[in-house]
Amino acid sequence: MKRMRSRYHRPSGGGSRQSNGQTPLNRNHVFDSNGPDMRVRGTAQQLFEKYLQLGRDATGTGDRILAEAYFQHAEHYFRILNAMTQAAQQSQMERQERHQQRARSQQEQDDRRQSDESGAENDSEEQVEETAE
Repeated sequence: MKRMRSRYHRPSGGGSRQSNGQTPLNRNHVFDSNGPDMRVRGTAQQLFEKYLQLGRDATGTGDRILAEAYFQHAEHYFRILNAMTQAAQQSQMERQERHQQRARSQQEQDDRRQSDESGAENDSEEQVEETAE
C-alpha cells in the first residue's frame, strides 16, 4: 500500500533553497567537486586555487589535456566567486538604500512632529492672548 503524505509535507530541502532552485550564494559554502581524476572538497575560493595549481602542475608535466580539464574546473569556480561577489555588492547596495529610505522617513516624521508641536504652541499662545483681553 502506498504511503500517504500529510497535508503539510515539505519537499526535500525543507525550504532552504531559493525560489530559483539554487542554494543561496555564501562565501563559506563548501562544495564537493568531482574533478577529472579526484574528488576535492572546499569553498569556491579554495577549489579555484586548487584546480589552478593542479592545472599548472599538469602543464609542467606535459599533460595538456589534463591541464585543460583542471583549468576548466578552475574557471567554473572562478565564475561562482564572481557571482558571489556581485550578489554581495547588490545586497550591500540594497541595504544602503533601505537605510537611506529609513533615515529620510525618520527625518520626515521628525519634521512633521516639530511642525505639529510649533502649531500647537502657536494655538495655545493665541488662546492665552484671547483670554487676557
